[in-house]
Amino acid sequence: MGKNGAGQAAFAGLADDRALLGRTSTAERVADILRTRITDGFILPGSRLSEDSIGGALGISRNTLREAFRLLTHERLLVHELNRGVFVRVLAVDDVVDIYRVRQLVECAALRGLGEPPYPLDALRQAVAAGEQADRDAAWRDLGTANIRFHQGIVALAGSPRTDELMRGVLAELRLVFHMMDDPRRFHEPYLDRNRQMLRALEDGDAPGAERLLAAYLEDSLAQLSEAYTQRIG
Repeated sequence: MGKNGAGQAAFAGLADDRALLGRTSTAERVADILRTRITDGFILPGSRLSEDSIGGALGISRNTLREAFRLLTHERLLVHELNRGVFVRVLAVDDVVDIYRVRQLVECAALRGLGEPPYPLDALRQAVAAGEQADRDAAWRDLGTANIRFHQGIVALAGSPRTDELMRGVLAELRLVFHMMDDPRRFHEPYLDRNRQMLRALEDGDAPGAERLLAAYLEDSLAQLSEAYTQRIG
């Protein structure tokens, strides 16, 4: 598939999200839709975002879309190139390291701050189940999405809307990092089992054990992604 075909495929079905805008369409809602498309792996790093295609699909004004672009540029998901347009960012190794620094600070703290069990783990169970289904279907992009949802669920245990909002942007950037991996199955499959282990620890009320598993998980994941980036750049 050529670049134009890939670009059109990235926005296929975007019109279905039009209903999410409701009657009070805002740039924030548009930004949320585009962020979700990036997080779910539909829009790839380096993709040019067409104002006509997106605005037409969502039925929004050019000004509203440009404001949404500005919001996502502020979140480091998009970049504006003079006389060329708006593109999804291609991250560098330093970005990867910084993303994981934030993840270690926020996700580990979420587990460290848990009170007495039982914990509300439905979101984590659903993410693991979605990952298992994606694994059976050999749907590796969906497996990556399920992994992201699992870690959103970990952060949500903190019960902080501000932290949830912060991590939505961070995990959307993480999806851009995932695209650097040549073999998504080999990368994502082992972490599905590690998600299961963390879930079991939390179900047993062992938050400190889950935090230790998470810390090792993040360290290994960062090492893999940093190596992949270094090889690509080299």
